[in-house]
Amino acid sequence: MKKIVYLLVILLSFTGCDAQTPEKFTEAALNDEFLSLSGQSVALKDILKAHEGKDIVVEIWASWCSDCIKGMPKVKALQAKHKDVAYIFLSLDRKISAWKNGIEKYEVEGEHYFLEQGKKSAFGEFVNIDWIPRYMVVDAAGNIKLFKAVEADDQNIEHILNN
Repeated sequence: MKKIVYLLVILLSFTGCDAQTPEKFTEAALNDEFLSLSGQSVALKDILKAHEGKDIVVEIWASWCSDCIKGMPKVKALQAKHKDVAYIFLSLDRKISAWKNGIEKYEVEGEHYFLEQGKKSAFGEFVNIDWIPRYMVVDAAGNIKLFKAVEADDQNIEHILNN
């Protein structure tokens, strides 16, 4: 029994640090540039600064992603319930035309940006995108309050936005 407890303590000590959720974006992620609907390059830090003082829900999605499309009613319900929150949508579409068509087709309301380098960007590497849709919540001070959720109705999102 002592050996099992000892082994568990050792295993937990190796996983403890890596499992922590970042509270701030890295400098590289903040300086990463996204393409706006008007075709301008915008750094993440400027996107966040534009919403300073507000909570922000970030969704990483793509118009080809069936789980993203199936989740849109949940996003719309979240938006209806939390109207004072900024909603930023970051697209992993492969083509700008598909991204713009997806926004229109699925009537996605919010601020939209295209990740030209996708997962290989500084932001993509920081977030370590392994599934979409992917939701994050950033508080009014720019702190990451929720690093990863895969459903818009995740109770952690509600908890953060209600406090």
